[in-house]
Amino acid sequence: MGTTTTDSAPPATTDPVTGRPKAPPAPDDPASLKVVPARHYARWAAAVAVLVPAVQFAHGLATNPVWEWGVFRDYVLSETIVQAVWVTLQLTAYATVLGFLLGTVLAFMRLSRSPVLQTVAWTYIWIFRSIPMIVQLVFWFNLSALYKELGVGIPFGPVFWSVDSNSLIGTIGAAVIGLTLHQAAYAAEIVRGGVVSVDHGQLEAAAALGIPRLRQIRRIVLPQAMRAILPTAGNEIIGLLKGTSVVYVMSIGELFYQVQVVYGRNGRVIPLLLVATAWYVVLTSLLSVAQYYVERRYARGADRTPPPTPLQRARRLVRDLRAAAARRDQPVVPLKPLGESR
Repeated sequence: MGTTTTDSAPPATTDPVTGRPKAPPAPDDPASLKVVPARHYARWAAAVAVLVPAVQFAHGLATNPVWEWGVFRDYVLSETIVQAVWVTLQLTAYATVLGFLLGTVLAFMRLSRSPVLQTVAWTYIWIFRSIPMIVQLVFWFNLSALYKELGVGIPFGPVFWSVDSNSLIGTIGAAVIGLTLHQAAYAAEIVRGGVVSVDHGQLEAAAALGIPRLRQIRRIVLPQAMRAILPTAGNEIIGLLKGTSVVYVMSIGELFYQVQVVYGRNGRVIPLLLVATAWYVVLTSLLSVAQYYVERRYARGADRTPPPTPLQRARRLVRDLRAAAARRDQPVVPLKPLGESR
């Protein structure tokens, strides 16, 4: 008799549990498919396109002699520059505190039911957001040309006490007034946006419980509104820090003006501008860190388990490294056979 030949089937593997041979997977079975990692060619090309110019720029910083890093080291911590940084911080602090205080008042005036308060607040915000900051600073610097004296008395009546404008409002005072009034217009809209974001039903519930209106604002509205106010307010404060450079038109010795004075004497423009840039980067970074922790504090009610801070991550990494090093230094104890008695 003839014998028929059949194609030899692939050897079946054995199930380690039952010991029985397993059937080969079907062609359409997902287990028979070969899994390969995804290849993101466009992502790699974009990374190369970004890294190459960044490396070239870093190489230019290190090798281009025009940067004059020696001049940068001589002036970055000099007494003149440090005093100018202190003036910049003072202007930023005064304008921030006074601007947000006035802006909060303007925000609640806009939210008031009084048409007079609404109109006055809206007009103020409209005017001071329309005029550039440098124009406002120059205007307040030349206030004495418009008002020779400033006094206190009865409106449209006699003046009981008056003083010369120049002696009352100096150069720093004019800069603080201009920065504060300009900042208040933007702060008012930031605060108003945060207050509007709070659910109105909570105010109705508080009113039904008999909580006074002022306590509603202080204990219910503002704590919740701060989560919406803080990110935009932080950006505005950082912008104000850099915007203080505009007061150089008033010959105030802040950072940018002092840098101009120095490179006007020695002609080292690039390294002195690099000094100003480094200080602005440092100050902005410190404000960003402060903003991060303040936002984290006001997010406690909404996020019960906030992510660890960078400092907490660093401490955990150091602790894990120490624990791994301690385990590595421990001697290895050989295990005794099961049948051996202790």
